[in-house]
Parts: sequence; C-alpha cells; structure tokens
Amino acid sequence: MARPTMPAQAQDPDPGTGTHGSGAGDPGPHDRGPRDPGVHDPATHDSAAHGPRALVALVVLVPVLVGLALVAFAWPAARLAPRDLPVGVVAPAAAGAAIEQRLAREGDAVEVHRFADQAEARAAIAGREVYGAVVVTPSGTTVLTASAASPLVAQLLQQAASPPGDAPGAQAARVVDVVPADPDDPRGAALAASVLPLVLGGMAAGLLAWRAGGPAPAAWAALAGASAAAGLVAAGIAQGWLGALGGSWLVNAGVLGLTVLAVGAAVAGLAALFGRAGAALGALLMVLVGNPLSGVSSAPELLPQPAGAIGQLLPPGAGGSLLRSTAFFDGAGATGPLVVLAAWVALGLVLTWAAALRRRRPGPAVAPEADPVAVP
Repeated sequence: MARPTMPAQAQDPDPGTGTHGSGAGDPGPHDRGPRDPGVHDPATHDSAAHGPRALVALVVLVPVLVGLALVAFAWPAARLAPRDLPVGVVAPAAAGAAIEQRLAREGDAVEVHRFADQAEARAAIAGREVYGAVVVTPSGTTVLTASAASPLVAQLLQQAASPPGDAPGAQAARVVDVVPADPDDPRGAALAASVLPLVLGGMAAGLLAWRAGGPAPAAWAALAGASAAAGLVAAGIAQGWLGALGGSWLVNAGVLGLTVLAVGAAVAGLAALFGRAGAALGALLMVLVGNPLSGVSSAPELLPQPAGAIGQLLPPGAGGSLLRSTAFFDGAGATGPLVVLAAWVALGLVLTWAAALRRRRPGPAVAPEADPVAVP
C-alpha cells in the first residue's frame, strides 16, 4: 500500500529580488506593511539629532565666513599706502634732499634709490628695480613712471613729486611713462580681474583631479593638461580679444597656465593628504588669502605689511607679478615669481607622494584564527 505523499509547499518568488524566499509566510523586503510608529528607527533618530546642530552651525558659520571674507578683501583695500616703495631720484644734492623729504612725508613710505642720470633711472625702471623716478634739472622736474608696473603707483608718484600749486614760481612736473600699460587697459583693470578666474580654475582642476582617483601619474597628467588649456584660453581672451596684455602670446599663456597649475597642485596635494579638510584649507588659502593679497590691482608695497610680502609667496600674487614681467618688461624681475610658482607645484607633488605612501603602509598584522578542535 503506497504511502500518501504530502504536497510540497509552494514557494513564491520574492517580488523584490526575483528569488525564492524561505517560505510563503516570509514577507519580502517590499511586502512589509507600514512601519510601526512605536518602533525605533535609527536613521530617523540620527537625522533628528543632527538637525538642531546643523541649524546652529548655519547661524554661526555664515557670519564667520562673511566676516573673514570682508577682512580678507576690504582690509587691504582700505589700508592702501606706500610702504618702502622703491623710487629713484636724480637731482643735485640740495634738490635731491628736498625731493626725499617730500617723498618721505609718511615715515617709511618710500625707499629712495639715487641714480647718476636719467638714463640710469630709466634702466632701473625697465628692470623693475624701482617703480619710477624723479629727475630734477635746471629746466624743471620730470617724473618717470611705469604704469605697466602699477597705474596707482604712477599716479601717486606724480602727485608726490609735483610742487604745491600755491608755491611761488610753481611749475607742473613733466610726466614720462617709461613703460606704459596697454592702451586698451590703461588702468590695469583687466589684468587685475584675471587673477580670480585663474584661482577658481586652479581650485576646480585640483579638486577634480583629487576626486577622480586612479593612479596619481594619470591624475597629474590631466591636471597639467587642463592647466595648459586654461592658460591658452585665458591668453586668448585677455590678450587676443581684450588686448590687455603685451609681449609674447605664447609666453603669457604659459605664465597663466603655470599659475593655474600651481593653485591646482596645492589644492590636490592638500586634499590627497588630509582629505576634505585639506581641500577646504587649500581653497581658503588661495581665495581668502592669496587673491586679496596678490597686489595685482595696486602693488605689493601698497598693502599692509607683512601682508604684501606674504601675498607674493602665494600663487595668485606670484602669477600676477610674473605676468607683468613677461607682458610689459621683457621678463625683467621674473625669477622670483617663477621660483614661487614652481615651488607650489613641487609641494603639491610631495604631498601627493606622501599620501600615496601612507595608503601603501601595511596595517597591523592579525594572527590567523586557530582551527576548532573536535571534541570527542
């Protein structure tokens, strides 16, 4: 007599995954009913806990960031004044002493350089040793300026060297612009406005290279290529279209690209070594410190010290000074800024290398688990 067979229990496929569940009464992940309000949900609890803290951070951090930005940008602009500004003087002893007194009305505002004649003073201006010179001769006073170095300094020199209007026998000084700015940008506004886009482009390139991951050589090759392309585009706009730059178009494109690379290398290196904190540090350093202290719109010697000197040690300030040298002064004074930019690129490489070494460092050895011993 055959035994009756029990019917096999049907197992319906799990509608959420397309696989069979453990039984007909075992609900799939999409078959669960509404969540019991009395059951503790960790995700909801965490979001509720973080909510008040996020709102407090919003109230506190936004005013702090606004204050830092105002201090970084408004403070240097509100304190513009000559500070050890290198200026040349060509004059007899008595007249030269009088000129020095007029130029030194505000203490250490001017650093006077004596020259034997006007030709020597012109050579010093073209070599970026001084911003200008005052030449006193029996026929009158001549003010030699270089608006390409700084239109603002050129204006200040003209005002300081001119005798008071109510002085007996006062005669207006003759002004000669030895190295003029480009006629399409006589105030240097376009040159000054080009710094922030370079900084933003370098930051974006550095962050994207860091986020892309992959082998470091590939990321750095992409960063270098993006910087070179950015330099070509910037030169095409600033020099080819706006006509704000002189000199060699290709050399200026290289300077602009190197500036973008220096910013991007610093940001990428800091981010690789310190993560998000390093990326934020690099961005703040370039935007809130390097950009307002670059001195491109005025001159480093017009900024409060040591802010002006610090700005020349950062890529925005060094890039602006290097661009002035190549665009208007045939490369005079380019060595210092070029070294600064190269140093920032090297620093980014070193930081990336250090981050790679840290990732390759083996962790602590873990002892293998012993095989279980069978109990008879």
